[in-house]
Amino acid sequence: MPAKAPNIPDAVADKLVALGQQIRDHRKAMRISATVVAEAAGMSRVTLHRIENGEPSVTIGAYLNAMEALGVDFDMIKPVTADNQMKDERNDMIPARIHLTEYPQLKKLAWQVHGTDALTPMEALSIYERNRRYIDTEALETHEQQLIDALRLGLGGLNGTV
Repeated sequence: MPAKAPNIPDAVADKLVALGQQIRDHRKAMRISATVVAEAAGMSRVTLHRIENGEPSVTIGAYLNAMEALGVDFDMIKPVTADNQMKDERNDMIPARIHLTEYPQLKKLAWQVHGTDALTPMEALSIYERNRRYIDTEALETHEQQLIDALRLGLGGLNGTV
């Protein structure tokens, strides 16, 4: 049974709701189910739901565990844009949409993709995996290697280094 919510000022309650909403938006932008995040954070799906609703009776440790499971630092939460894409300054985060213009090797590998200039993380990982032997590791930029590492870590795949 959940703990009784402490009496908190409205301003604090509003901040908890905003934090919970940002955690939910980040999870959805990454297209990760609540069940997966809850399991990774070592909590029940109900507790994650309470966190995403900003309930004050949930411990700060549970909030931080949920954020850690999503790879988010406490001071790094940023709002999600209207098109559900994170404006990401961290190198180990996976953007919701991967723009081909930002990743030269991916753009070369995705020559057959027409009608879009952005891919989902799963599409990008699939292209990297299928065309691994064609990746020019000498020309691979640091931010693109970081993207590949984040995709491998977050979504699984690409066994070994690229």
